[in-house]
Amino acid sequence: MTPLQLLDRRRFLRTSVAAGAALTAAPFILAADPGRKFRTALIGSGWWGKNILREAIASGRIQVVALCDADTTICRLAGELVKGLNGDEPKLYGDFRELLAKEKPELVIIATPDHWHALQTIAAVKSGAHVFVEKPTGHTVNESRAMLHAARDSGRVVQVGLHRRIGPHHVSAMKFLKSGAVGEVGMVRLFADGGGDHEKPSPNTEPPATLDWDMWCGPAPKRPFNKRIHPGGWRNFLDYGNGQLGDWGVHWLDQVLWWSGENYPKRVFSTMGRPISGPPILNDQEQTTDAPDHQVAVYEFEQFTCTWEHRRFAENHAEKHSIGAYFYGTNGTLHIGWQDGWTFYPADDNAQIVHEDSQLQQPDGHNLKLLWADFMAAIDEGRKGVASIEIAHRSSVLPLLGMISARTGRSLNWDGDKEQIIGDPEANKLLSRPYRAPWVYPTV
Repeated sequence: MTPLQLLDRRRFLRTSVAAGAALTAAPFILAADPGRKFRTALIGSGWWGKNILREAIASGRIQVVALCDADTTICRLAGELVKGLNGDEPKLYGDFRELLAKEKPELVIIATPDHWHALQTIAAVKSGAHVFVEKPTGHTVNESRAMLHAARDSGRVVQVGLHRRIGPHHVSAMKFLKSGAVGEVGMVRLFADGGGDHEKPSPNTEPPATLDWDMWCGPAPKRPFNKRIHPGGWRNFLDYGNGQLGDWGVHWLDQVLWWSGENYPKRVFSTMGRPISGPPILNDQEQTTDAPDHQVAVYEFEQFTCTWEHRRFAENHAEKHSIGAYFYGTNGTLHIGWQDGWTFYPADDNAQIVHEDSQLQQPDGHNLKLLWADFMAAIDEGRKGVASIEIAHRSSVLPLLGMISARTGRSLNWDGDKEQIIGDPEANKLLSRPYRAPWVYPTV
């Protein structure tokens, strides 16, 4: 196939994807009166939830009526923050169901661990609220599907925390990439590297008196409490998160879908291990994390191949960048990063390197302010957000498939239209997981 035929093929795929998205879009989204304030609740009142809430308060568009967290100390401190920022005195809850029933918020921010996203998002949209939920959408593929269906049925706006969708240097890099300046891209490499060493187990303890540990674990397995898990370390425990691939990977895989216009890969393979961290330990006395200390995933798309790699050891000083995406094109290589912006390295040694700095908001170093503003505009205008549940569902499925492949030890042939793994009943079972009673897995 000639370069021109490849370009025409890619244009056809993008056009087809756009048409398909229009046909499967939500039948309606309920618009609001522009400029009015919304009764708002935060579920998951820790560090990141407060970061989102600060931007929401700064927008001048919300009244904070309620906060929820399984840890009463965290919830109380968040309440003090709100009162200091805008004078609101939100009611404090330990159970999101009680909050939704009593306060009837119009907006709900969900910043809980991944294993809670589905049940809380579905309950919030069914109660009539618009939702801003952190990425990834779900802990398992069918949780994410259930969130998508509930959002469509409700007609509410669901924005997901893929803030790189709206970050200025990401938008600019996508414009550069789609202009053809990089040439034909045949391969994309995504990566996130960091330091680490052998992991020693930490002793299990009784949970703090202020923490309802049973509620924190919710539908997920109930491990012994350990300070490694809460607060903040849960992403590296696979009962609650999906390691680096589920955390960082979803951001960069989302960039690939944004660029390519393809909705899903046709084949996925991943492998992972813990040769440096050591075997995971879990007993009544102590435990370690159980997420991999390194992982490689390969996503085979129609027109290109994408790889993900991370390691939590051997800090990478051998390359110019330690986080981001390399798009390898016939005219050169484009790196899209985080704090280092984006840079194009031409294949022609005589051509100039092109660079643009990042533009990030502090103190979190991301672009939450812009994503929240788009969320509010989407509600006002009765449209989908730039990081809508439809977009985020497709992006969130990719790391989840990578984890299934790594667990099963084999490639997955993916039917993205039916969202099923072809010819592999064992792997298809991992699209869901059992819930701990009395919680019930959401209906897809």
